[in-house]
Amino acid sequence: MNTNMQNLSEPQNLSDLEEINRFEQVIQSFNEGGMDLDRLTAARLQHGVYGQRQPDLYMLRIKVPGGRLSPEQLDAVADVTGTYSQRGIAHVTTRQSIQVHYIPLDSTPAAMRRLATVGMTTREACSNTVRNITACSLSGVCPREHVDVTKHLDGVVKHFLRNPLNQQLPRKFKISFSACESDCAQSLLHDCGVVAVSKDGRHGFMVRAAGGLGHKPREAIVVEEFIPEHELLFAVEALVTLHNKYSDRTRRAKSRTKFLVERFGADGFREKYREEFERTRQALAGQAHPKGEWRAQTGGQAPGQGAPRRLFAQHQSGLSVMPVALPIGDITPVQLRGIAALLRAQGLSEVRTTQDQNLTILNVPQVKVAALRNGLAALGFHEPIAGDNVVACPGSSTCRLGITASTLIAPELSGGHADLNIRVSGCHNGCAQPETGDIGIYGEGKRLHGKLVPHYQMYFAGSGTRSETRGGALALKGPALPVVRIKQAIERVQNAHRQSGEASFFDWARAREEGYFKQLLADLAEVKAGDLHLVMRDYGGAADFRVLNLGGGECAGVSQVTIGANFFEAAHEREYRNALVFQRKFGDAAQCNEAILRLLGSGVAQLLGGTRQDDLGKLAGQLQQLMPGAIAGEFARAAAALADTEEISGEDLAPISAAVDGWTVKAAAFAAEHDEQLDLNEAVAGLMV
Repeated sequence: MNTNMQNLSEPQNLSDLEEINRFEQVIQSFNEGGMDLDRLTAARLQHGVYGQRQPDLYMLRIKVPGGRLSPEQLDAVADVTGTYSQRGIAHVTTRQSIQVHYIPLDSTPAAMRRLATVGMTTREACSNTVRNITACSLSGVCPREHVDVTKHLDGVVKHFLRNPLNQQLPRKFKISFSACESDCAQSLLHDCGVVAVSKDGRHGFMVRAAGGLGHKPREAIVVEEFIPEHELLFAVEALVTLHNKYSDRTRRAKSRTKFLVERFGADGFREKYREEFERTRQALAGQAHPKGEWRAQTGGQAPGQGAPRRLFAQHQSGLSVMPVALPIGDITPVQLRGIAALLRAQGLSEVRTTQDQNLTILNVPQVKVAALRNGLAALGFHEPIAGDNVVACPGSSTCRLGITASTLIAPELSGGHADLNIRVSGCHNGCAQPETGDIGIYGEGKRLHGKLVPHYQMYFAGSGTRSETRGGALALKGPALPVVRIKQAIERVQNAHRQSGEASFFDWARAREEGYFKQLLADLAEVKAGDLHLVMRDYGGAADFRVLNLGGGECAGVSQVTIGANFFEAAHEREYRNALVFQRKFGDAAQCNEAILRLLGSGVAQLLGGTRQDDLGKLAGQLQQLMPGAIAGEFARAAAALADTEEISGEDLAPISAAVDGWTVKAAAFAAEHDEQLDLNEAVAGLMV
């Protein structure tokens, strides 16, 4: 049984030195020719090491759950950035993680060990896993909140980190936590979005699911209008399980949860979710859960996605949040150490990364505001100013999927006097969340007059948050324009909005008739043959535009060895079985044993050229044909023992479970011998002798 939810009041320590040692051994094996590139790629992605465009250099993604950082953690990130990165810049992402680029692969274990000294990890920051879990950056201090959701976020983080269910999902899974109905963490665009609510005098959560950006953006649907606090983990795990069970493992572009709504329909998706929820509720019934301190809302307007744009009064009397603007999310080691020292000098203990790539400093007394501002100014920082709400992903500077130089054009853009939020992505995958900006753009190449011309696809009036008068919505798609004209296009749209006299850009843009923006920008979109030479270069480019074939990116993880995914899913079933035995639900526990044999038997069969088979009797026959001998015989005996377990007792179940576990160990050894690069140690942890 996973016990990560225990000791909820203790500070999070997410590190594990032993797994770092194992990862270092993987790198050594690869360097010595003992491991192929695909297996190395799978291992490093699982540990947060992502390939770059630049050969032999990598990005290390550091998980920062809810964006919360201590001064000691700032120092650790500074050390990693200053010591191991060839560029010496850390980058805050829209998912509140921190990325450090230009690190040689052999240096990554040492960087991980430095992070481990302050409880930080890169584990499952990439690959087909539950990624860094985000939250509104004012959780715990916002006057509008119902509860400090970081307590609940911590519980979910600890539960899923290194959980067998979370090791080989079909693709990534993103979770957000919002502390009130304003939904500043943007549940709209998440695989699972949790929103604290108060309903009929009761406190609990609304849960949304299957949202996503990138290819075919889709708004999340509501799967729980209201769920009590003690059932929240059941709902989250049910959604992860649903993804693991039904999402497409063969077509990577169609393997996010949003495509399950397309496949099943909204009602069908909810029905599948309810099935998984009921099973999860049984298995996790004895699990501890976070208990928040719920309270009445005292404030007015919510700050919106990201950091507040000004000094923001907390619900704690006399204290404020100070936002710190980071130009497109970049920060140097000197600045990181400087902020850490400044916090210590002022007796402050927490800073947070935000979804708009900025920082917030919490619990600032009024008497310390001036000193803090002066200290930040000495480091080259200031609070946000009108127009600088511009977010950008790394784009073609480092990302293998990047098409346009988003980091070069973003500093040249402005949200103007209306302080619009501008979101700039280097490709359609949308890491800068262009579909949630007032104005969002993503890079693409378009052929004009036989030549490839860099373009930005435009979006208007997106918002992942809610206000008093409207809900959130993904942006309206506009025209695509050559890169060199995009700044002029944004300024033209801003001028049209300003001249309208309408205060809200969102309301103004959505009130325009269909085709308005296409017509407004028609002359900028048109490229005549004689003008082709004027639009052939990307922003900041010295040569004509081209899209490099780098073998694809790694956002979708890597192709999985089927039996590896089966072993991890079987480990998850084993945890459920043990929990159900503890609850004396022996029939349900026996079904878990059946699932284990079905998963692993099919995995071994497929490894040997056979096929998946759900009927245990037929599967036993197939294994005896493929691998006659003791292992196939033991499988057949265990399967026969599970033929009639509806009224089984605990005394009868125990030897069957022991037989299933013993066979699991032997099957793992057989698979590893058949494929010597297959590492199943984590999947059978606790069973090995």
